[in-house]
Amino acid sequence: MEHFCPKCQSSMIRIPANPYRYASGNNIYTSRATLIGKIPAVRYVCSRCGFVENWIDTKEDLEKIKKAFM
Repeated sequence: MEHFCPKCQSSMIRIPANPYRYASGNNIYTSRATLIGKIPAVRYVCSRCGFVENWIDTKEDLEKIKKAFM
């Protein structure tokens, strides 16, 4: 599925998360124990204007975030 920039409608480039690199990238921590509750966020970057969005890839990870913060 292709994503389009909400600002300029150009295509977005997917930058995959790397869950194996500690403290790298955009992570959401659902626990005080950082190695246990780390959920990686996938970044999308606009190929024209540079706008950046973060997405959670799986419904399972999204449910973990809901449980931790709602």
